[in-house]
Amino acid sequence: MGLLRYVAIRGTLIIPTILILYTLVFIVLRILPGNPVLAALGTKNIPEEQLKAIMAELGLDKPLYIQYFEYLVNFLRGDMGMSMVVRGRPIASDIADKLPATLELTVWSILVSLVIGVGTGYLVAKRRSRYLEAFARVFGSVVFVVFIPALGLALQLVFSSYLKILPTGGRISSIEGFKPITGIYTLDAILELNPRAFVDALSHLVLPSITLGLVISGPYIRLALNNLEAVMSSKMVDAYRSRGIREPKVVRHAFKHVLIPIVTYTGLQFSLLMGGAVLTETTFNWPGIGTYLVDKVMYRDYTAIQAVILIFAFIVGLTSLIVDVVYALIDPRVRY
Repeated sequence: MGLLRYVAIRGTLIIPTILILYTLVFIVLRILPGNPVLAALGTKNIPEEQLKAIMAELGLDKPLYIQYFEYLVNFLRGDMGMSMVVRGRPIASDIADKLPATLELTVWSILVSLVIGVGTGYLVAKRRSRYLEAFARVFGSVVFVVFIPALGLALQLVFSSYLKILPTGGRISSIEGFKPITGIYTLDAILELNPRAFVDALSHLVLPSITLGLVISGPYIRLALNNLEAVMSSKMVDAYRSRGIREPKVVRHAFKHVLIPIVTYTGLQFSLLMGGAVLTETTFNWPGIGTYLVDKVMYRDYTAIQAVILIFAFIVGLTSLIVDVVYALIDPRVRY
């Protein structure tokens, strides 16, 4: 099977995944008791005529099957509907504001976790020390179960309150002349050739990305150690050594075989972090899509919840596709 055909098949599988998830969310939201408009507005003192007018405006007075297909078609055309809480506010605008923040935090957190997790695994393999390996395994297990808000508050206390070298939260300070393009501030600063904005945006990213990255580095450490241990004890490595190849070069060759599970796990982590960074965003006052979704769930904002879930489903599907392509490039055997 060629690479293009492999990518086409994997890409096609994204469609039923999104439809199934959208269907489940649609059903769950509709079977909840109570009127969604009254729940979103937080009041019951609305005249019947006004309530019917709002329901008609939002399309909630139509049969369920019409609501299902109408919203799906509109979404595919780029229309995500209007918020039930903030009247007249397009949900697409909210998502365009919030999604880049979570995307930026996710990417930097994964980079931190890769540096810590994979770097630790490589160092242990290179040093070949049992004590260092034991310490790395214990460290990986401990950081993985750390409560994110507790770690975040501790870092804020040390680096923000005592040392006063990093901001406690937010995304960027008020910088004259800086105009975001993509909403990913570090990237925007590079595109605008604005080093001051880049340093400021990066300083706001340090604590939240280290907090989240340190926690998710635990599985990377164990993953790298376990796979490196299996590869280093294989006949392939014995053949390298029998040819007189020096140990550092042997470790580098062996490390390439650890990339496949690491790439796969990175794709999974990226998908999970895009929707699961709520604790970090809350701790550091980070205005991302995770906190936005939590707010909309509390108000039962149907249209906003559906839009965010569909966006998440698309991101998860796209991430899985990218992982599959990288997987196929690293190991061509998976295409057959």
